Amino acid sequence: MATGTGAGWNRREFVGAAGLLAIALGLPGCVSASAGAADLAAALPPEEAPNDRQLAMLREVSQIVIPATDTPGAGDAEVGAFVAMALAHGMEASRAPLPPAAQTFASTRFLRADGSLRYVDWLDDVLGAGFLEEAPPARLEKVRALDAAAYAQNAGAHPWRKVKALILLGYYTSEIGGSQELQYAPLPGRFDPAVPVQPGERAYSNEWTGVEFG
Repeated sequence: MATGTGAGWNRREFVGAAGLLAIALGLPGCVSASAGAADLAAALPPEEAPNDRQLAMLREVSQIVIPATDTPGAGDAEVGAFVAMALAHGMEASRAPLPPAAQTFASTRFLRADGSLRYVDWLDDVLGAGFLEEAPPARLEKVRALDAAAYAQNAGAHPWRKVKALILLGYYTSEIGGSQELQYAPLPGRFDPAVPVQPGERAYSNEWTGVEFG
Protein backbone atom coordinates (compact mmCIF):
# COMPACT_ATOMS: atom_id res chain seq x y z
CA MET A 1 0.00 0.00 0.00
CA ALA A 2 1.20 3.53 -0.70
CA THR A 3 0.83 6.53 1.53
CA GLY A 4 -1.58 9.30 0.73
CA THR A 5 1.21 11.22 -0.94
CA GLY A 6 1.69 8.46 -3.50
CA ALA A 7 5.17 7.51 -2.27
CA GLY A 8 6.00 3.82 -1.94
CA TRP A 9 5.70 2.30 1.51
CA ASN A 10 8.56 -0.05 2.43
CA ARG A 11 6.97 -1.95 5.28
CA ARG A 12 10.27 -3.11 6.72
CA GLU A 13 11.41 0.50 7.06
CA PHE A 14 8.03 1.34 8.55
CA VAL A 15 8.08 -1.34 11.22
CA GLY A 16 11.59 -0.33 12.19
CA ALA A 17 10.35 3.19 12.86
CA ALA A 18 6.93 2.37 14.28
CA GLY A 19 7.96 -0.23 16.84
CA LEU A 20 4.42 -1.63 17.02
CA LEU A 21 5.44 -4.98 18.45
CA ALA A 22 3.85 -6.42 21.59
CA ILE A 23 2.70 -9.73 22.99
CA ALA A 24 -1.06 -9.94 22.39
CA LEU A 25 -1.94 -12.41 25.13
CA GLY A 26 -4.59 -12.64 27.78
CA LEU A 27 -7.63 -11.43 25.84
CA PRO A 28 -10.73 -13.06 27.31
CA GLY A 29 -12.57 -15.23 24.82
CA CYS A 30 -9.62 -15.15 22.43
CA VAL A 31 -9.85 -17.32 19.32
CA SER A 32 -7.24 -18.42 16.81
CA ALA A 33 -6.03 -16.16 14.01
CA SER A 34 -7.78 -18.39 11.49
CA ALA A 35 -11.16 -17.85 13.12
CA GLY A 36 -14.21 -17.42 10.97
CA ALA A 37 -17.38 -15.49 11.63
CA ALA A 38 -18.92 -18.46 13.46
CA ASP A 39 -15.95 -18.68 15.84
CA LEU A 40 -16.11 -14.96 16.56
CA ALA A 41 -19.89 -15.11 17.04
CA ALA A 42 -19.35 -17.77 19.69
CA ALA A 43 -16.60 -15.78 21.41
CA LEU A 44 -18.18 -12.33 21.30
CA PRO A 45 -21.53 -10.82 22.29
CA PRO A 46 -23.94 -10.92 19.31
CA GLU A 47 -23.82 -7.16 18.84
CA GLU A 48 -20.01 -7.22 18.58
CA ALA A 49 -19.47 -10.16 16.22
CA PRO A 50 -18.81 -9.33 12.55
CA ASN A 51 -20.74 -11.16 9.86
CA ASP A 52 -19.02 -13.16 7.10
CA ARG A 53 -18.88 -10.21 4.71
CA GLN A 54 -17.44 -7.88 7.33
CA LEU A 55 -14.81 -10.44 8.28
CA ALA A 56 -13.87 -10.80 4.60
CA MET A 57 -13.69 -7.01 4.37
CA LEU A 58 -11.34 -6.84 7.37
CA ARG A 59 -9.16 -9.52 5.81
CA GLU A 60 -8.93 -7.65 2.50
CA VAL A 61 -8.22 -4.31 4.18
CA SER A 62 -5.47 -5.94 6.25
CA GLN A 63 -3.93 -7.39 3.09
CA ILE A 64 -3.99 -3.95 1.44
CA VAL A 65 -2.25 -2.33 4.43
CA ILE A 66 0.46 -5.04 4.51
CA PRO A 67 0.44 -6.83 1.14
CA ALA A 68 2.29 -10.01 0.32
CA THR A 69 5.82 -9.62 -1.06
CA ASP A 70 8.39 -12.36 -0.53
CA THR A 71 6.54 -12.99 2.73
CA PRO A 72 2.78 -13.37 3.31
CA GLY A 73 0.65 -10.28 3.92
CA ALA A 74 -1.61 -9.42 6.83
CA GLY A 75 -4.67 -10.91 5.15
CA ASP A 76 -2.75 -14.15 4.64
CA ALA A 77 -2.03 -14.11 8.38
CA GLU A 78 -5.79 -13.73 9.08
CA VAL A 79 -5.21 -10.47 10.91
CA GLY A 80 -8.79 -9.40 10.17
CA ALA A 81 -10.12 -11.83 12.81
CA PHE A 82 -7.61 -10.45 15.31
CA VAL A 83 -8.73 -6.88 14.57
CA ALA A 84 -12.39 -7.78 15.14
CA MET A 85 -11.56 -9.43 18.46
CA ALA A 86 -9.23 -6.62 19.55
CA LEU A 87 -11.81 -3.93 18.80
CA ALA A 88 -14.48 -5.80 20.74
CA HIS A 89 -12.16 -6.00 23.75
CA GLY A 90 -11.12 -2.36 23.64
CA MET A 91 -7.50 -2.55 22.54
CA GLU A 92 -6.07 0.78 21.37
CA ALA A 93 -8.70 2.40 23.63
CA SER A 94 -11.34 1.48 21.04
CA ARG A 95 -14.06 1.13 23.68
CA ALA A 96 -13.51 4.62 25.07
CA PRO A 97 -16.05 7.31 24.15
CA LEU A 98 -15.25 8.79 20.75
CA PRO A 99 -13.66 12.23 21.20
CA PRO A 100 -15.76 15.11 19.83
CA ALA A 101 -13.07 15.84 17.24
CA ALA A 102 -13.38 12.32 15.85
CA GLN A 103 -17.12 12.65 15.34
CA THR A 104 -16.31 14.74 12.28
CA PHE A 105 -15.17 11.51 10.62
CA ALA A 106 -17.75 9.06 11.98
CA SER A 107 -21.54 9.17 11.84
CA THR A 108 -23.18 9.15 15.26
CA ARG A 109 -25.33 6.20 14.15
CA PHE A 110 -22.31 3.96 14.73
CA LEU A 111 -21.91 5.03 18.36
CA ARG A 112 -22.77 2.71 21.24
CA ALA A 113 -24.78 3.92 24.22
CA ASP A 114 -21.51 4.58 26.07
CA GLY A 115 -20.27 6.84 23.27
CA SER A 116 -17.70 4.39 21.84
CA LEU A 117 -17.58 3.68 18.11
CA ARG A 118 -18.53 0.39 16.45
CA TYR A 119 -15.40 0.44 14.30
CA VAL A 120 -16.21 -2.57 12.12
CA ASP A 121 -19.63 -1.18 11.19
CA TRP A 122 -18.10 2.25 10.62
CA LEU A 123 -15.36 0.91 8.32
CA ASP A 124 -17.87 -1.26 6.47
CA ASP A 125 -19.98 1.83 5.80
CA VAL A 126 -17.03 4.01 4.75
CA LEU A 127 -15.77 1.46 2.22
CA GLY A 128 -19.25 0.57 1.01
CA ALA A 129 -21.23 -2.66 0.82
CA GLY A 130 -19.81 -3.41 -2.66
CA PHE A 131 -16.18 -3.02 -1.60
CA LEU A 132 -15.32 -6.70 -2.03
CA GLU A 133 -16.88 -6.84 -5.49
CA GLU A 134 -14.75 -3.97 -6.79
CA ALA A 135 -11.57 -4.54 -8.79
CA PRO A 136 -8.34 -4.69 -6.73
CA PRO A 137 -7.13 -1.24 -7.93
CA ALA A 138 -10.41 0.33 -6.83
CA ARG A 139 -10.19 -1.32 -3.41
CA LEU A 140 -6.63 -0.11 -3.03
CA GLU A 141 -7.60 3.46 -3.93
CA LYS A 142 -10.42 3.46 -1.37
CA VAL A 143 -8.12 2.37 1.44
CA ARG A 144 -5.39 4.74 0.23
CA ALA A 145 -7.84 7.67 0.28
CA LEU A 146 -9.01 6.72 3.77
CA ASP A 147 -5.42 6.52 4.96
CA ALA A 148 -4.57 9.91 3.45
CA ALA A 149 -7.57 11.52 5.15
CA ALA A 150 -6.68 9.94 8.50
CA TYR A 151 -3.13 11.28 8.45
CA ALA A 152 -3.90 14.70 7.03
CA GLN A 153 -3.30 17.77 9.14
CA ASN A 154 -5.74 18.13 12.06
CA ALA A 155 -7.04 14.58 11.63
CA GLY A 156 -5.38 13.15 14.74
CA ALA A 157 -8.59 11.62 16.10
CA HIS A 158 -9.55 9.83 12.88
CA PRO A 159 -10.99 6.35 13.63
CA TRP A 160 -8.91 4.69 10.89
CA ARG A 161 -5.78 5.26 12.96
CA LYS A 162 -6.92 2.76 15.59
CA VAL A 163 -7.90 0.17 13.00
CA LYS A 164 -4.58 0.50 11.21
CA ALA A 165 -2.62 0.28 14.46
CA LEU A 166 -4.37 -2.99 15.28
CA ILE A 167 -3.62 -4.39 11.82
CA LEU A 168 0.07 -3.67 12.39
CA LEU A 169 -0.02 -5.06 15.91
CA GLY A 170 -1.86 -8.19 14.79
CA TYR A 171 0.52 -8.86 11.92
CA TYR A 172 3.81 -8.37 13.73
CA THR A 173 2.69 -10.49 16.69
CA SER A 174 1.37 -13.28 14.46
CA GLU A 175 3.42 -16.39 13.66
CA ILE A 176 3.87 -15.20 10.07
CA GLY A 177 4.83 -11.65 10.99
CA GLY A 178 7.07 -12.66 13.87
CA SER A 179 8.93 -15.52 12.19
CA GLN A 180 8.85 -14.78 8.44
CA GLU A 181 8.61 -11.01 8.02
CA LEU A 182 10.86 -10.46 11.03
CA GLN A 183 13.90 -12.50 12.01
CA TYR A 184 13.04 -14.75 14.93
CA ALA A 185 15.81 -15.18 17.48
CA PRO A 186 14.61 -16.83 20.72
CA LEU A 187 18.15 -16.51 22.12
CA PRO A 188 19.36 -13.10 20.95
CA GLY A 189 22.75 -13.40 22.66
CA ARG A 190 24.75 -10.55 24.11
CA PHE A 191 23.60 -6.94 24.24
CA ASP A 192 25.17 -4.64 21.66
CA PRO A 193 24.26 -0.96 22.03
CA ALA A 194 25.08 -0.20 18.38
CA VAL A 195 24.79 -2.78 15.60
CA PRO A 196 25.37 -1.98 11.90
CA VAL A 197 22.24 -2.56 9.81
CA GLN A 198 22.47 -3.29 6.11
CA PRO A 199 19.89 -1.96 3.60
CA GLY A 200 16.92 -4.34 3.41
CA GLU A 201 17.92 -6.23 6.56
CA ARG A 202 14.92 -7.52 8.49
CA ALA A 203 14.28 -6.37 12.04
CA TYR A 204 14.27 -8.98 14.79
CA SER A 205 11.05 -10.05 16.44
CA ASN A 206 12.48 -9.22 19.87
CA GLU A 207 13.03 -5.58 18.87
CA TRP A 208 9.75 -4.18 20.15
CA THR A 209 8.39 -1.37 22.22
CA GLY A 210 5.35 -1.86 24.41
CA VAL A 211 1.90 -0.99 23.16
CA GLU A 212 -0.64 0.25 25.66
CA PHE A 213 -3.60 -2.13 25.88
CA GLY A 214 -7.20 -1.30 26.61
